[in-house]
Amino acid sequence: HVQLVESGGDLVHPGGSLRLSCVGSGFTFDDYGLAWIRRVPGKEREGVTRIATGSGNTYYADSVKGRFIISRDDAKNTVFLQLNSLKTEDTAKYYCVRDGGKWLPDYWGQGTQVTVS
Repeated sequence: HVQLVESGGDLVHPGGSLRLSCVGSGFTFDDYGLAWIRRVPGKEREGVTRIATGSGNTYYADSVKGRFIISRDDAKNTVFLQLNSLKTEDTAKYYCVRDGGKWLPDYWGQGTQVTVS
């Protein structure tokens, strides 16, 4: 069965950095686009970034452009999210999701908490 397992969330000071990882299993990893979505209780979820298959075309939300970097290592079935110059407003639970078509998520990981304070 499909699984996405995130790790790397932590408490960090403003201006700091973190690297999130998401390992996929149960599917052919390099056949799918992947994305990171973040959620804060009481707020609408935000699509942070995504990476396509193959050439790995990427997209970033304006709120993170220039600070976050998404990458993938298909040999390790892993997608990464490098978070730099973190701000308090980046505090959220970050979820790795698989693209089920037209960038609509069909599978979600359990999430990893990032707290900037």
